[in-house]
Amino acid sequence: MSEKIEELPNPLEEADRENGRTEQELFGIGDLAEEFDISTRSIRFYESKGLISPQRVNGVRIYNRKDRARLALILRGKAIGSSLSEIKHFLDLYGQHGEGHRQQLEYLATRTGEVLKELNARKDALEVTIAEIQSIHNECMTKLSEG
Repeated sequence: MSEKIEELPNPLEEADRENGRTEQELFGIGDLAEEFDISTRSIRFYESKGLISPQRVNGVRIYNRKDRARLALILRGKAIGSSLSEIKHFLDLYGQHGEGHRQQLEYLATRTGEVLKELNARKDALEVTIAEIQSIHNECMTKLSEG
């Protein structure tokens, strides 16, 4: 069962590359909430934890491409079970201009290795449980057919 996993680009690198644009793309909180299918409350929560830092213009949150990229990484981190402090550490490793990208990759490789180990252990335990339940089910079906 070998599926090829598509390599995902680092959103922070993408944002850095695109920061050279003459016209910087800006987003409102509603735009990001809709794009990532999360609530605006979630985005404000990540802001309160120091994970993203939008600019404010007349009291309105304005997000740039880098904020958007950080939000994408926050959600990816959550998807693999990382805590908010782990996600913050990962994001902070990147630095202002990507100088910590190698450390970020090393940290991510270690963290995903740990998650894979844990998931494989769970998978093995589930396979044992499934085999046991299958055996009980087969026994029941045999006895029912005997009548």
